[in-house]
Amino acid sequence: MAVSLLTALLALGLLHFLPQLAHWRGAGGLRRWVTQLSDTSGAGRIIITLLVPLVACLLIQWLLSLLPFGGVLRLLFALVVLLYCMGPNAFEADLEAILRAPDRPSREAAAQVLSDDGDPVAWNAPALGEAVVYAALRRRFGVLLWFFLLGPTGALLYHLAQTLGRNRSLGLDADAQTTAFSLSNVLDWLPAQLLVFTLALVGHWDAVIGAWKRWHNQAAPASWYREGPGFLGAAARADILIDIVAGDGYAEDRSDPITELLRLRGALLRALLAWLSVVALIVLAGWIS
Repeated sequence: MAVSLLTALLALGLLHFLPQLAHWRGAGGLRRWVTQLSDTSGAGRIIITLLVPLVACLLIQWLLSLLPFGGVLRLLFALVVLLYCMGPNAFEADLEAILRAPDRPSREAAAQVLSDDGDPVAWNAPALGEAVVYAALRRRFGVLLWFFLLGPTGALLYHLAQTLGRNRSLGLDADAQTTAFSLSNVLDWLPAQLLVFTLALVGHWDAVIGAWKRWHNQAAPASWYREGPGFLGAAARADILIDIVAGDGYAEDRSDPITELLRLRGALLRALLAWLSVVALIVLAGWIS
C-alpha cells in the first residue's frame, strides 16, 4: 500500500506540472484491438477484449519482479499504467481550459471535453457541476480506488471498462455495448458511493446526503447497474442548488457556472486529500503494527 500511495502521489504531481502526459495516447490502440475481435460478439467479445491486456499487465509485473531492482521497475511500470488510466485528458487541465476561455462560447466548447459519453454539457451551474463530478470520478477517483485495491491491473480494468462502455465510436455490437456499459456501471458503484460521502463531508452534508437518499428511494431496483450512478449526479446538483444564506440575510448566488466551477474544484481537491489521507493512515497503521 505504501508503494501504491507513492505511485499515486507521483502520478498526481506529474499531471499537475505536466498535464500533457495525459495526452500521450488516445483510444486508437483499443479501437484497433476491438476491430480485430469483430468475429466475436456480446459478452464474449468484452471478456476477450479485457482479458488479454489485463493478463499482459499481470505478466509484465511478474517479469519485472524477477529482474534486478525489480521493486523500482514495478513502481515505474505502475506509474506509467496510472498515467495512462488517468487520460486521455488531464482533469485539472480541462477545468483550467474552461476557466481561461475568453468568452461564453469558448467556455461552453471547452466544457464538452468533460463528457465521456459524448452527451452535450449545458452551460449552467447544475449541469456543469454534474459533468465535473463524473469526470472526476472516471479520470481520478475511480482509477485511484481500483489502483489502491487491485494495483495497476485494477486501474487498467476500470479505465478499459469505462472506455468500452462509454466511447460509442469503438464500433461494438449492441450486445457487447450493453455488457460493457453494465460492467462500467458496476465498477463505478463503489467509488461513486465513496465520492458522495466525501463530498458531503467537505461540502453541504444535509443537501448531498438528502439528494443521495431521495435518489435511492425513488430509483428502480438496480437502476444504477443499467443506467449508471445517478445518485452522484443528483448529489452534485443538490450541492449546487442549495440556498446558502449569508450573515446579512441575503442568499448566496449559486447560478454562475464559473463561480460554481471554482467552488467545486476546491471541494474535489479536499475530497482527494481526504482519500489520500485515509490511505496514508492505513499505511501508518501497517507500519506501527
